[in-house]
Amino acid sequence: MSRTRLERVRASVNIAQLALQQIEVDLTAGDVDQEELAEILRELIEDTDPPGGFIPSLAQLLTVAAKRAEQIEPDRDGDASCPLHEAAALITDNAGMRLLWAANSLHPQGESA
Repeated sequence: MSRTRLERVRASVNIAQLALQQIEVDLTAGDVDQEELAEILRELIEDTDPPGGFIPSLAQLLTVAAKRAEQIEPDRDGDASCPLHEAAALITDNAGMRLLWAANSLHPQGESA
């Protein structure tokens, strides 16, 4: 791996971590009510801005990594790519759905409080 590529990945991960820390700070604000919390959760999963929310984007990143692993696995046996595909599916199916359930429980979308 080129050193420059690894440095870009590290920098991007640090930026993402900082963004997530800011969201965490916003979530701990004393004035966040149930409607706003529901909206924040939906931002993490919904396609409000292409290419989509945080959760779908993370799943897409893992899918791209899985496809690359398929191409370079020594035995093409799926030892690397399969877990990556499964992780992407789990993020989308489990984490994404649970965020939706929580958001809808706090404040059903489309209804006013």
